[in-house]
Amino acid sequence: MLFIEEHRELKTQGEKWMKDTANACSIATALIATVMFAAAFTMPGGVSSETGIPVFYGEPTFMLFSTTNAISLFTSITSLIMFLSILTSRYAEGDFLHVLSKRLTFGLLSLFISIIFMLVAFSAALYLVFHKKRLWFILPVTVG
Repeated sequence: MLFIEEHRELKTQGEKWMKDTANACSIATALIATVMFAAAFTMPGGVSSETGIPVFYGEPTFMLFSTTNAISLFTSITSLIMFLSILTSRYAEGDFLHVLSKRLTFGLLSLFISIIFMLVAFSAALYLVFHKKRLWFILPVTVG
């Protein structure tokens, strides 16, 4: 009891920091999920008007784009769920040590994985669209 009473201010500050961090990360995660969801339906190169199949369907890079786009979408949604669970937590003293720290770690890890796969999907889409005409355009993007 003495520890809890003496560190009440620290618990309040930790709760505020945790909520602010989860709120900021959930906004970024929601934006990534929105963009990846939209990219899943607006294929690079578009779809054939005759068949309705994506123009680059047979290309290996198209499979790379589709796979990394899906992974980015699913990991960003996972991250969003983690951050929302932090925002709705009860913030008890014991939660800071076990539950909240694990949720924050898993949320940040899945957010970073989502960002990495989003960049790979972006690079694959650029390559699909520009690889025959402007290869010099993609080189700085993929190397950087």
